[in-house]
Amino acid sequence: MDLKFDVVKVEIPENSNVIIGQTHFIKTIEDLYEVMVTSSPNAKFGIAFNEASGVCLIRHDGNDDELERSAVENSNRIGAGHTFVLLMREIYPISVLNSIKSLQEVCNIYAATSNPLEVVVGITEQGRGIMGIIDGFPPKGVEKDEDISKRKVLLRQIIKYKR
Repeated sequence: MDLKFDVVKVEIPENSNVIIGQTHFIKTIEDLYEVMVTSSPNAKFGIAFNEASGVCLIRHDGNDDELERSAVENSNRIGAGHTFVLLMREIYPISVLNSIKSLQEVCNIYAATSNPLEVVVGITEQGRGIMGIIDGFPPKGVEKDEDISKRKVLLRQIIKYKR
């Protein structure tokens, strides 16, 4: 059996974050939609899910046309069965990750980021599957005391309840 690899660049719309995961059931779209609308009234999102059997359609939903369209396009380029792409604005992945991971049909989360993202896809005669993720860039050094102070200040700005 031959195995080939492809690297798919994920197109993340400006001011957006993406979560990519693996799941196993068509109900994923409805459950991810529910997680998003119950997590924040301001959240804008688009979801796409690649079926892996039967008619093998890209199922999709959302409350923002641009994000939904982009989720479908990314899912199509990745082309791996039983994977989902969730794009979001006005909410961060950290606000929904635990809820998503607790869904019965979610098997794995590959990425949750706003960084440039590439998906390494394995290709066989049967189909395509996600082998791994390249998220952002490699390290440029080790943080020093000044960097630690800046990190802590930033976290206190983002997480208002921390002192």
